[in-house]
Amino acid sequence: MSSHLLRQDFDPMVGGYVIIMVALAVGLRLSGRPAAVAARAARARQPSGPDLPPVTAAGWRRLAGHVAGTMLGGYLLLMVVVVLYYYLVARVGGAFIQSAFTGGALLIGLAAPVFAAASWLTERRRARATRKAQRPHPSS
Repeated sequence: MSSHLLRQDFDPMVGGYVIIMVALAVGLRLSGRPAAVAARAARARQPSGPDLPPVTAAGWRRLAGHVAGTMLGGYLLLMVVVVLYYYLVARVGGAFIQSAFTGGALLIGLAAPVFAAASWLTERRRARATRKAQRPHPSS
């Protein structure tokens, strides 16, 4: 392995990996705080889960807005990383930038409907379980 290859490819990968691992370690350390442990223990004592109100149309709109903002912010951050990688680390040939922009947009376009369907199915299942729990039992 040449030192040029190490400097160009390996060093940024290791640096990114270290940054991610440090962030995860900090998050894990913070989640182990006494308040977080007490909250987890309180949630574990609730056998049927939290008593949540039914989801309304306004709740779905807020969720959709939050998801759309998160997707847009994540996409923009990814494109900044791609452009910086292209200009500062490795000048790859061809249509790298165009492919990154269209590929990222395609991934968002594929993932968003799957997330929406999973959210809807989860809520529907929770509502059905709540209705079933509220029905009087025939043996009563």
